[in-house]
This record gives sequence, structure tokens and C-alpha cells, in this order.
Amino acid sequence: MLGQGWKSSFHLAPDRPADHPITLRPVNRRMLLQAMAATALLLVSVFGGSALRTSGVPPYTLAQGSSTNRLVVIGTGGLSPSDISEVRTPNLWRLLREGSSAALNVTAVHANTCPVDGWLTLSAGDRAGQPDVGAKTPLCEQIPAVTNGFVTGWSSLATAAANRPYGSKLGTLSQVLASNGQCVTAIGPGAGLGAALPGRGAVPHFRQFDASTLTTNLAACPTSLVDVGAIRDAGGVDTAPIRPTLSHDQQLAVVDRRVGLVVASAPHDADLLVVSLADAGLRPGLRVVLAAGKQFGPGTLYSPSTRQPGLVQLDDITATILTHAGVSPPSEVSGAPLADSPAPNSSNGLAQRRHAQLVDYELSSKWVQPVVYPFFVTWAALMLAGVALLTLLWWRHLGSEAFRESMRRWVGRGLVVFATVPAATFLANIVPWWRYAWPPAMLVAVTTLWAGVLGAIASCGQWRRSPMGPVAAVSAMTFVVLAADVMNGSRLQLASLLGLNPVVGGRYFGLGNVAFALLAAATFLVAIAVSSPLVRLGRPRLAALVVSIIAAVAVVVMAIPIWGSKVGGPPALVPGLAVLVLSILHVRLSWRKVFLIGAGTTLLVVTLALLDWLRPPQSRSHLGRFVQSVIDGGAGDIIKRKLAQNLDTLTHTTVFAYLVPLLIIALAYVLTRPDSRLARPLRPLLERVETLRAGLIGLTVTMTIGLLVNDTGVAIPPVALALVLPLLIAAGISTWELGSIESRATTLAPPGSP
Repeated sequence: MLGQGWKSSFHLAPDRPADHPITLRPVNRRMLLQAMAATALLLVSVFGGSALRTSGVPPYTLAQGSSTNRLVVIGTGGLSPSDISEVRTPNLWRLLREGSSAALNVTAVHANTCPVDGWLTLSAGDRAGQPDVGAKTPLCEQIPAVTNGFVTGWSSLATAAANRPYGSKLGTLSQVLASNGQCVTAIGPGAGLGAALPGRGAVPHFRQFDASTLTTNLAACPTSLVDVGAIRDAGGVDTAPIRPTLSHDQQLAVVDRRVGLVVASAPHDADLLVVSLADAGLRPGLRVVLAAGKQFGPGTLYSPSTRQPGLVQLDDITATILTHAGVSPPSEVSGAPLADSPAPNSSNGLAQRRHAQLVDYELSSKWVQPVVYPFFVTWAALMLAGVALLTLLWWRHLGSEAFRESMRRWVGRGLVVFATVPAATFLANIVPWWRYAWPPAMLVAVTTLWAGVLGAIASCGQWRRSPMGPVAAVSAMTFVVLAADVMNGSRLQLASLLGLNPVVGGRYFGLGNVAFALLAAATFLVAIAVSSPLVRLGRPRLAALVVSIIAAVAVVVMAIPIWGSKVGGPPALVPGLAVLVLSILHVRLSWRKVFLIGAGTTLLVVTLALLDWLRPPQSRSHLGRFVQSVIDGGAGDIIKRKLAQNLDTLTHTTVFAYLVPLLIIALAYVLTRPDSRLARPLRPLLERVETLRAGLIGLTVTMTIGLLVNDTGVAIPPVALALVLPLLIAAGISTWELGSIESRATTLAPPGSP
């Protein structure tokens, strides 16, 4: 059993109803109607805004090909969706108009992807790149030459790929095709990297790019890789031998002309893939892939690995090549075969609409990243300034009492508005802010506008009369926005200030760490706000039932593979919510109960993982793929990689990462020692909100487990507290104000009155 002292500190709910007034007013019809109206507004906004960003046409799965299918893969680099136009790149535009297209994530192993990285990733079917030289952004090396049928320096490239956390195996593409009796023609040095075989890096069918022999060379094997050169930024990250001498537009014209030559020389029955598999220089960004031919009519490309129409990743190209050749991609290939969402026809107007969607992906992901840091630094600074000013005014008794009272009210309301900012950052993507003249300013303006709308709802509803009313409103709205977006494909999270960045490519759907932290914090705050008045009324069982229902909804949203698909969600959320439920029911924790909570959580995760694994391989989420890795013996590598990422995040980012464990320890101390001096500011609120302490302890448990079980989980505690702290401070200010009113009422009451 756990120690008696520790148990007593965890026995948080009162044994009987308290004598002072209930902190939340009973729900009335008007309050219910206002809540329903706010929920309807958010749902219409999320689903309607997402619909504007998608075509709504279901994808057609790429049919399994055969060894006689011909495919020509044209590789380039630095080509973005905005580079393609009917005037500047007529050959590329014709492929876009007559075929399918998508924005392409080319993230490999460095901050920016060099041509060598892109071709090696194509070869391995997983992230790979040139050997590290100790720099986060190394200079891009010249593509190794193919000499006497072998790639120069292949062994060092293969060793570097195998020793990285991804454990990529170079030569997977050609080896799988060769084992099925198919050869690969490689034209140009980059293609030589992509088509090399494992071992010594042999390229049996290598040719230099020569327009006069293209027709013959492209007919030699069913699959051909062609390197038409890359577009490189002047003054970028290239080593001296490959620094560009032509302007961007001149390089673009050369690439377009070479693409036209390859298309004209390809066998008439061959399908075509144009892949921009590298960045142009120092700044990473989304690139483009075009597909045309019998299996790729006019439309938009789609990948099960991203679940976002018109957005795919480089690993998918390897899987597509193998599937087109009639070969099932092996487990070493992390991508999925591309599917096609067909358009009605190949008209120029529809092509322009598809092109605009790709440019939207490119521009939104390009402009959001520079805004993130200054936006949230300013956001935090303004909150701290408001709280510090209020503290100074009352501590030093500056100004009149009426002025201080006014400042107290305004700071409290301001904190409520500031707490709506996380939800507002997602709703901001309903408006295409990246299309305006100054995208950063428009993004900030739209986010501010949405924060004002949500803040007004939280501050003006019937619930405003209770200290926990605005807390419940903001938390519920945050929950609704995140849950609705996840159910709708996470469209609003893409390229948002707190969402999923398509350029980084860590996740494209479901809940990332930031969204999980917000959803978890909102779940606890809603549970606290709803359960406290029930406990005060002496209805702990009903309170526990309501919290359990809220918990079940949250777990379903975050854990189901087609929605949240968050592997590390249930292991973190369930134990924390169990602490809250047990406290409400006056059940003391013991080691046996801790074990049962852990076992139940594990059983839930295993069940979800197995159900996901039973789905087709291309439809599996992270859960199902992890089960397959356990079967294949690669689970240990995945776990080691995630642990390494967590450790790297904790030790190689900013100094603030070191403060996260200290923050959790300090919070745990305050909550387990409510009589301490450090907990004094929170004490009045703890006395009025019956389940607040238990809920915050549960949230601390969730943040701690989330930190440990999620890769880059160090972001979870500070993001969760970014929602919790301003709301609790606002509730504390409201409690302070309520206490002042009660004190004055007591002072003015005539002697002998009750």
C-alpha cells in the first residue's frame, strides 16, 4: 500500500457538502440555449471552413500494376508549385493540366533537403541523406558520380543512412524491383543514386543525360529514373562546384525544357512522374509532384500517409513506383502509393483551381513559421504585463480603489480573451490569410478577431456570473474546435500557428503534441467546472459519471485511428482522469489501484492498435504500423528513436526546455501541499471549487506521462499550462472580486442579521 501521508494528501474531495454558496449557478434554459448556439457556430465554422479548402472528391486507389507497366520518373529539385505557370513552364503546365498533382514534402534528415538527400530518400523509401558534418544545415555536396557502373563513395552513404535513427536501407527500390525480375534505367547522376543497388552501389543500366539517346535509353527497362537537374538558390548552401551561375528563372526554363524532351522521348504507353525532391537552398519548403498517363488522369494526388488531398511526401514516391511495377512495397518503405482524386476534365480553368490549391499549401506553410515565435512571445509578454501591473497596483495601493477595481475586472476579462488564442489560431485558417499582400499581419489580425469573438462568448454568456463560468466556456470551445477539426481531417491544423506544419512533415493528420496538450487541458478544465457544483450538492456519484463521460469522449476523439490517431494520448490522459474520478468518489489510491489503472490503459491502447492493424496496410495509422513493426522486429528501433528525439529536444533546443521538468515538480508541490506559502495565491480558488485540486493533480499526471511517452513531448506541459494558467488566474481574480463583495456585504449588514 502507499504511505498513509501520501494517501491523505491525495484524498481530495470533501466528505460532506460545504456550507458556503455553490460556485456555479445551476444550468438554466437560457444558459443551455447560449451554449448550443456557441457550439453550432463553432461547428459550422470548422466544417464549413474545411470544406472550402478541399475538393470533396474521393480518391481512387492506384491499381496494382504489372511488370510490363512502364514508368518514367523525372527528378528535379527546388521546383515549387508557384514556379509553374502556363507561360513560364509550358511543359510542366501541360502535365499539371492533363494529369494529377500535389504539393510535396521533401523533408529528409537535415534542416533543408539537398539533392543528394532527396535521391537517397527515393532509393531507400525512408528518410536518408548525405553524411553529417556536425552542422544542422550542412553544405549541399555535389551528387556523386557513377564510375564504371558504381556510385562513388556509396559505402559511406549507406553507413550514414543505416546509423541514423530511421535506419534507412539504401538501394531498397532497385533491390525490390530486381528481385522481381525488373531492371531500372538511370539517366543522370541523381538517378544513379536513386537506382543503385545495395552493397557496392552498382547501377547496371546507367546512362548520362543525352537528348539524342533518350528514346533508346527510356525503352530499355520498365522503370526509368531521369535527373534533369535542380533549381538552386544563389548564395544558398551549395558547395563551390555546384553553385548556380544562372538566375532562378533561367534554371527553371532549363528544367522545363529538359522535362519536355523526356516527355517527348518516353514510350507512348509510359506513365510519367515529375518529382521535385529537394529544396532550392537554405529555406525548406513544399515542392511539387506531377503525374500523367493512363493511370493518372486530370485530378489531385492523395496519399494515405498524409490523408490530405493535394499533399504527399517523398517516401510515397518510392511506394508508388513499386506499386506501379506490380510489386508490394516492403516494410522498409514508409510511404504509401499515391491515389488519384479525378477531375471532370482537363480544362484550363480546373487546372488553375488545382494549381491554386497547391500554391495555398506552399504559401501558408511558408508564411506561418516566421510568425510563430514573435506572436507567442508577445502573447505571453502581454499576459505577464497585465498580471504584473495588477499586482503592483494592489501591492503598492496605487491609484484610487475604484481604479484598482476597474483594472482588476479588465485584467480578468483580458486573460479570458488571451486564453482563447490557442483555439483562435486554428479558426484563423478558415480565412485564406496567406493570399493577402502582407500575410503575417493578416494572420495576426484574423487570429485576434477570432480571439475577440470567442472571448466575447466566454465573457457575455449566462455563465459569466460564476468564477469558473468563463473557464468552462473557453475550455469547452477549445475542445469543440479541436475535436471537430480532428473529425474533419485536421484541415484547420495544417499550417496554423499551433498546428501541423506540412514543411516539417512530422504529422499531417490527427492530434500532434500541441493539439493533444490543448485537448487534454480543456478536458480537465471542463471536467472540473462541471463536477465541482455536483460535489458541492452532495452528488459525487453523478459528478464521477459526468467526468467519466467527458473522459470517454476525449479518449475516443484522440485515440481512434481515423480521428486523433494519437498513440501517446490514452496512456497519458486516462490515468490523470482516473485520479480525478477516484478523488470525487472518495477512493484512496493504493499501489494496487495504480497498477489496475495502468493495466486498463495498456489494454485500451493494445486493443486500439490491434484493431488498426487489422485494416489494410495503406490505411493504417501510427498505431497499426507500430504493431507491424513489432511483428517485423523493428519496434525497438522506433522506441529508441523516440527516446532519442525526446532527449535531443530536452538538451539541444532552448534553455526553456530544461525548465519543463522543474515546472512540473513545482506544480506537484503546490498541489500536494496546499497550505504552503507557494500555494497561497491558489488557496481561495481551491476552497471554492471542490474538484479543482484533484483535477489539477490529474492534469499534472497527464502532462508528466505525456512528456515521457511522446516524441518531442517536452512541448506538452507548457502548452497545456498556456491554456490553464490564464483561465485560473482569471478565475482567481473573479474569486477575489467575489470575496471583496462578500466582505463588504458582511461589513454593511446590520447587527444580528444572518
